[in-house]
Amino acid sequence: MDIFETLNDMQREAVMCTEGPLLILAGAGSGKTKTLTNRIAYLIEECEVNPWNILAITFTNKAAGEMRERVDRMIEFGSEQIWVTTFHTTCMRILRRHIDKLGYDNNYTIYDTDDQKSVVKNICKRLNIDTKIYKEAKLLKAISSAKDELISPPEYQLTSAGDYHRQIYANVYREYQDTLKRSNALDFDDIIVLTVELFREFPEVLSSYQERFRYIMVDEYQDTNTAQFELIRLLADKYKNLCVVGDDDQSIYKFRGANIRNILDFERVYPNATVIKLEQNYRSTQCILDAANSVIHNNQGRKDKSLWTDKGEGERIGFRQFDNAYEEAEYIADDIADRIKHGSNYSDFAVLYRTNAQARLLEEQMVIGGVPYNVVGGTNFYSRMEIKDILAYLKTIDNGRDEVALRRIINVPKRGIGASSIDKLAAYANAQDITLFEAMEQAESVGGISRSLKNILSFVQEINVYRSSLPTYGISKLIKVIIERTKYEDYLRDYDIDSADDRIENVDELITKAVGYEESHDNPSLSEFLEEIALVADIDNVEDGDNRVLLMTLHSAKGLEFPNVYLSGMEDGLFPSYMSIVDDDKDSLEEERRLAYVGITRAMEHLTLTCAKARMIRGETQYNAVSRFVREIPSELLDNTTPDLRKTSDQRKMEEFLRNGLGLKTELKMENYGSSIKSGATRANNYNMGAQKRPALHEYQSVQSTAGKKPDYNEGDRVSHMRFGDGVVLSISKEPRDYKVTVEFDNVGTKVMYAGFAKLKKL
Repeated sequence: MDIFETLNDMQREAVMCTEGPLLILAGAGSGKTKTLTNRIAYLIEECEVNPWNILAITFTNKAAGEMRERVDRMIEFGSEQIWVTTFHTTCMRILRRHIDKLGYDNNYTIYDTDDQKSVVKNICKRLNIDTKIYKEAKLLKAISSAKDELISPPEYQLTSAGDYHRQIYANVYREYQDTLKRSNALDFDDIIVLTVELFREFPEVLSSYQERFRYIMVDEYQDTNTAQFELIRLLADKYKNLCVVGDDDQSIYKFRGANIRNILDFERVYPNATVIKLEQNYRSTQCILDAANSVIHNNQGRKDKSLWTDKGEGERIGFRQFDNAYEEAEYIADDIADRIKHGSNYSDFAVLYRTNAQARLLEEQMVIGGVPYNVVGGTNFYSRMEIKDILAYLKTIDNGRDEVALRRIINVPKRGIGASSIDKLAAYANAQDITLFEAMEQAESVGGISRSLKNILSFVQEINVYRSSLPTYGISKLIKVIIERTKYEDYLRDYDIDSADDRIENVDELITKAVGYEESHDNPSLSEFLEEIALVADIDNVEDGDNRVLLMTLHSAKGLEFPNVYLSGMEDGLFPSYMSIVDDDKDSLEEERRLAYVGITRAMEHLTLTCAKARMIRGETQYNAVSRFVREIPSELLDNTTPDLRKTSDQRKMEEFLRNGLGLKTELKMENYGSSIKSGATRANNYNMGAQKRPALHEYQSVQSTAGKKPDYNEGDRVSHMRFGDGVVLSISKEPRDYKVTVEFDNVGTKVMYAGFAKLKKL
């Protein structure tokens, strides 16, 4: 088959450009994988390059496997000698041969997350570091970030001089790396970092691989971090035949260490680089592409390109605004069911959202509407660990006979009740023909559990307090009390700091569910609430087969495509988040915009954008404007333009107020403030453009009643925040409107905020 038979002009040019550095800017749906595989075939068949002189690197095993299959189909002889692999697999193959030069044995082991946590835990114990302040997961995240940037323990120590808290991190990093080397062990970051070190310190090893890999191709280049960039730079340094393929407009993994500057600065690193743009899209209609182009063109940090297609204009984009999130979810489920009647398959649909917590209402409406679905990149909302934990507490409170629920939470968070003590309690319960909880109530009569006795009785008392408090608190407040008393949020951060925020948002969504239940029932009861959830949670497999609607976060959707896509929750404050709106650093907002671009370009034929005027977060109703990403789409591309899309002077004033009046430079989320200022500042994000009655600006200014007053605490003092907990004041500086305070919180890291708004209390 002719290599060029199915390629367009720009793809053909990219395939034939084989010598020197090449940047292929491959827009969404532009056929980059086909271009790469055809380029490999062209090198071998037309340029007579030896297969073993080619290295093709991508990020995931799945992507590498797909590329390998395509290469094998195109190249009959010698394809097995081409390295088509991931970054980590490439480096592991190199280290297995040469790691002894770095002082390791070649039979090294690789530590997983649990192993890493165990190492850090022992280090903290040895160095007398309080893990209530310096969480193990947080320490590991800092170490990983340093390795991504190729910062060694000595360099980290040097840059931490004079900073007490960073010195703690530096000491742990040093001990951590020493421990791993003594154990002849690597973590996943080391696999890349040590390969770079090997190449830097042993030029003869680097030279051998430079000769081996004379032609290098890197896919998804926008997702590389600094260590991966340096690895590729070193390998390609001799022959400079480096082809990188990526799309800066789809760089959405900064939280994983991705450095967008790698692709944006490619021409600075390689001044003689050829740049080829793949802008013809084979996925979407022109209307969808025009919407994507109009949104992403608002970003400043990008390479200029515009997607186009010959598929035709297509339908205009659907835009629907609802009074609340329930109506939004109901509409999406009903609209899918209606389109199914007209010949579509369930697998033709995807519903995308910014945060996992949004899935709960969507799942429930899919069940009610009889629409089969799967949650991608996660599990059913009610099957998630954190939701099952809280529901287990509620089940134990409601029904002490539920042994499964009791066993789940007896040590969540840890209470020092050992497995052997639980087994002895269970044996006693069986012998006495009573429940496990009743056996715990009679723990003083059970032999062999003296070490756990105090903790067992304390747990029993805790559950009984919850039971007696239920009539007073109600379900939603009881959940909040459980979370507070058990310090469950701290537990989630200790469990996995990277997923903690998402898990906390899911728990908040469960609280919202409880509030909704209480408001819709005259005589709400915990038993009925749990039954209602069970009816939804148990309907997981509506029907067999893969013909299901997919629900997923925008991050999970990258690389996928669907005939019909719904982008839900398109509201300022949710997407983009308030954190990105009020942050002084424009990079976070630009990454949110790239995420919107990724979502829009998943749609092939039909795209619907939905939002709600009011959305309940943690049991509090919040009011949000239509997302600026919707407003950036020309009205002629939408099928339903409303006055809500006009940016009013009220909104501009409110945005200015958020930036300058509150002056937050922090990861605070506005939707969480409602509990403390429900009637006033909760409405600070209520600048919804379609609102018939907007509060005047002076109503928001009540939040600043203490602004400008010098705080009653000083640098080094311990303080407490209503949401973030306890921490240490690192610095206080006078600003024109208020005092700016930087606090290192025990559980959530460093936050910068204004004193008048933060309302910190000195401990």
